[in-house]
Amino acid sequence: MRTIPFFKPTIGDEEIREVVSTLKGGWLTTGPKVRQFESGFSDYIGQSHAVALNSCTAALHLALEAIGLEAGECVVVPSMTFAATAEVVRYFGARPILVECRDSDLNLDVVDAEKRIKKAIQHGDVVKAIIPVHYAGQIGDVAGVKELAGRYNLKVIEDAAHCCPAHYRDEDDGEWLSVGNAADISCFSFYANKTITTGEGGMACTNNEEYAERIRLMSLHGISKDAWKRYFRDGNWYYEIVAPGYKYNMADIAASLGIHQLRSADTFRRRRVHLAEHYSDLLSDVEELRLPTEMPNRQHSWHLYVVRLNLEKSKVSRNEFISGLKEYGVSTSVHFTPLHMHPYYRETYGYQPLDLPRTAGIYEEIVTLPLYPAMELDDINYVCDGIKSILSAGKVDKTKVFEIYKG
Repeated sequence: MRTIPFFKPTIGDEEIREVVSTLKGGWLTTGPKVRQFESGFSDYIGQSHAVALNSCTAALHLALEAIGLEAGECVVVPSMTFAATAEVVRYFGARPILVECRDSDLNLDVVDAEKRIKKAIQHGDVVKAIIPVHYAGQIGDVAGVKELAGRYNLKVIEDAAHCCPAHYRDEDDGEWLSVGNAADISCFSFYANKTITTGEGGMACTNNEEYAERIRLMSLHGISKDAWKRYFRDGNWYYEIVAPGYKYNMADIAASLGIHQLRSADTFRRRRVHLAEHYSDLLSDVEELRLPTEMPNRQHSWHLYVVRLNLEKSKVSRNEFISGLKEYGVSTSVHFTPLHMHPYYRETYGYQPLDLPRTAGIYEEIVTLPLYPAMELDDINYVCDGIKSILSAGKVDKTKVFEIYKG
């Protein structure tokens, strides 16, 4: 039986040589490789400043710190996202306002967000920022979020964890722009399963020099100068702590991976596009599934390939579908259990599933299929044959797939 993992990173000889060079060089933590990665990433994204951190969570946290979020204030967050997007709001004693996703692309619904912002303001709350998440690698309603933020004086912090690279334009004949172009601060993830990886890692990008300086300062204990330079010939031992910062810096070992992963980002994306198109070709006639599509004026990163079960037509439930694929050796996932359905947010804020009915309904349908550059087209053939067999039989029937893919 074949085994198709949910994800497998693509690490080349260049990354390995760079890491070995770093290990032999004797400087392992934040140093010249981090600065090289930051410079390359800011050029690639097209923003003036990039600060490398040990996670996207750290980037989101420090972005909120940089804009001055305070206890008791509110931040708009989509419920259809990972834990980090809202938990960083709670770090400040602030409150996340959880909002619906759009049916079309599962990105933040600006119309619903405005309704909930108005309600919060009527209750006397201060709404400070909005964090749109570009779901699965497809950039959401940038213009709508920007307009909404302007009306309510909100800072925009984009959670672009799925988006390196991803592009958008506002009009059919407009200029293509990189993700994060319209945000005050954009935050990226380099976790092991992301489009490029440093194992663990993240980046905060901005065109605002004050925000960049504050994020850099707070990323390493609030120390007033680059700590790593203290030990070089032109450095100085003396430093001052000017704020109670955090330990969020990226190490040179991680940056050594990132330098070369970044150089492969466009190649990785082209491969992901090719694989996603193959999935869509093979599954286009499966009426039990609703497939993801690239929205107009968007260039999808295809970090995730998320299908939706048509539960009215399907003979199997979502759990049976996932279990059936597992029997074929195919690993899948669910992105995401909406935040308002998790115990913490239910117990802390009293959320019920139907408080965000569209998001709750979509959650029951979604399954993420394996997608990564190292996959072969034949791997996708295998996954899709398994899907068709499970859905057509209404139960786990391995015979057909095993006959086709012996060994």
